[in-house]
Amino acid sequence: MNFKLHHRRSIVFFYQATPPGSVYNTLVQKSYLCPHTRYPRKQTIMSAKDHTKLSREKCERLWRTAQAVCFDVDCTVTKEDALDSLGRFLGVGDQVADLTNAAMDGNLDLDEALQKRLDIMNPTIDKLIAYAKSNPAEERLVPGIRRLITELQARNVEVFLISGGFRELILPVADALNIPRENIFANRFVYMASDKVGPNGYPEIHAKGFDANEPTSREGGKPEAIRRIRTLNPYNTIVMVGDGITDLEAVEQTGGADMFVGYGGVVERSYVKENADWWITSHDELTDAIPKLKVAMVGSGAWACAAMQMVSKNARETPLFDKRVDMWVFEEDYEGGKLTDKMNELKENPKYMPGVKYGDNVVANPDLVDTVKDADILIFCTPHQFVHKLCMQIQLNIKDNCIAISLIKGMRVRHDGPQLISTMVRRILHMECSVLMGANIATELAPGTLCEGTVASHFPEHGTIFKSLFDTSFYNVNVINDVEGAELAGTLKNVVAVAAGFVDGCELGHNAKAAVLRQGLSEMRTFAKRIFSTVRDETFNESCGMADLFATCCGGRNRMVSMAFAKCKGQKTFDQLESELLNGQKLQGVLTSNEVQAVLKMKGWEKDFPLFTAVNAIVQGMYEPKDIARYRDLAAKPVVDETFVNTTRRKSLLEEKLMDVHF
Repeated sequence: MNFKLHHRRSIVFFYQATPPGSVYNTLVQKSYLCPHTRYPRKQTIMSAKDHTKLSREKCERLWRTAQAVCFDVDCTVTKEDALDSLGRFLGVGDQVADLTNAAMDGNLDLDEALQKRLDIMNPTIDKLIAYAKSNPAEERLVPGIRRLITELQARNVEVFLISGGFRELILPVADALNIPRENIFANRFVYMASDKVGPNGYPEIHAKGFDANEPTSREGGKPEAIRRIRTLNPYNTIVMVGDGITDLEAVEQTGGADMFVGYGGVVERSYVKENADWWITSHDELTDAIPKLKVAMVGSGAWACAAMQMVSKNARETPLFDKRVDMWVFEEDYEGGKLTDKMNELKENPKYMPGVKYGDNVVANPDLVDTVKDADILIFCTPHQFVHKLCMQIQLNIKDNCIAISLIKGMRVRHDGPQLISTMVRRILHMECSVLMGANIATELAPGTLCEGTVASHFPEHGTIFKSLFDTSFYNVNVINDVEGAELAGTLKNVVAVAAGFVDGCELGHNAKAAVLRQGLSEMRTFAKRIFSTVRDETFNESCGMADLFATCCGGRNRMVSMAFAKCKGQKTFDQLESELLNGQKLQGVLTSNEVQAVLKMKGWEKDFPLFTAVNAIVQGMYEPKDIARYRDLAAKPVVDETFVNTTRRKSLLEEKLMDVHF
């Protein structure tokens, strides 16, 4: 499912041409416009497709999956027919209204009704401008229409206005509802100068006719407009909403709408009511039938709780989402009680992210299956080594059409090579999985700060949804389609962060750290492109690339623990330091280094990635942290199989050289 009258602009409306690139101009360029043809109403309907009135169940299903919704304007979006209102403004309201009703009831051809009403009114441009000033678009809207269209746009549903009225009178309405002007199909006035001189000394300009090339000027025009929409856009489901027989035609002709919703909130026409697939008297009925996307998060650590600040805020404030967000928590004892109970009381995670409030609409739940079973969107944010087991636990308990996004930086090594977390989720759960990666130090993420992230999605509509879910005033989201590049960048930077920690712990200086970061970024890009040929260089210019690398190598947990490892000179293991420094959080860099090295050995690429290889050799205890400064030398040496190496003992370069002399 998608995402502008004031006085001065209203004057321009009556003079401006269709903007370049509009639907109208595109159609002209492609020669889709037809010469004016009259279609007797009865013949039009009888030659239509065989449309059987739909059941309410099917109507609701089509409504929930609609990709485009087309609205009639007069008496559907606005409170009355604009020409009737204009006629009343000009003092001929009753005569104009009679012709309007005759056309809407099917007793008068539309093109004939249009011309007769114009002949009666004979409006000048000055009168049209005066009418627009006295009838602001906002005051013309029917109750509930703004909410309905806002909800549709939030779901990426494209909204069109298809009207037998005139474009000049509809533009202010479209602008007020944020409907693109290229999404308007309506008639256009044809102007003619008269012999009468106006107050300004120039001949009066009258609206004397209409452009017969516009499909809405004749019978069958609305289904024709929808056929043009289908030609330009690959929509599977289009819904038409309107109050008149010309709107009903949209579903009764081949290539037209898939469903017709009759609207009787202003005028109730018995024939339309009887034949509509779904009859409503309030737009709230349609709004309430739009499903809210329910969000659930799998994970409750520091980064999960930090990200929940954006998720909970947008769930509360964005019509697209159900306000309640469920969060799965690995249950632990905490201060004499259960961690989940304390989280639901405080609306924060006092153990892993104390002081960070994530919102009253978040419910912590220790039951994994119960957390995910009703979700339309799953957010995965756990240590990557646990994801496979978690997916296996829930694979029979998730909704159809559920989509996922992974905030996890890591991968799984298989016999056939590395498997990304998004790929694992996709294969086990049979759902599309996007990723969110970026320069995100959890403890620094809060309202009033500046942070950013990269959403990568294979499907643009999913990227739009996830941008709506995470983007806030303090967290800027950019959407790209390079899922593999973004995810590998977020994963591999943890290995470089370990190297940066060695540099800082050994006090090797800024020059050394800059060299390590440069080499690390180069190896990240090369590794990603060798594994996935679709990875793009520009992905590494995004927040998920170099920004994430810089942030992690300056303030991340992997850099902090490896720096402590270097300073303690082997007196403590990484596991011990993880336990002491991370308060129960998991260290990803060492595990990822082992996984990357397994891939390098499998492919025979060790010497092509000297920094990655050197980091792993130090992690495995073959060398000291200070030897990171000689990463090129380390990678050039043949590495002994780990089964023959005492991984608790590290060799310095001096020892290594002595061994070379000895042998």
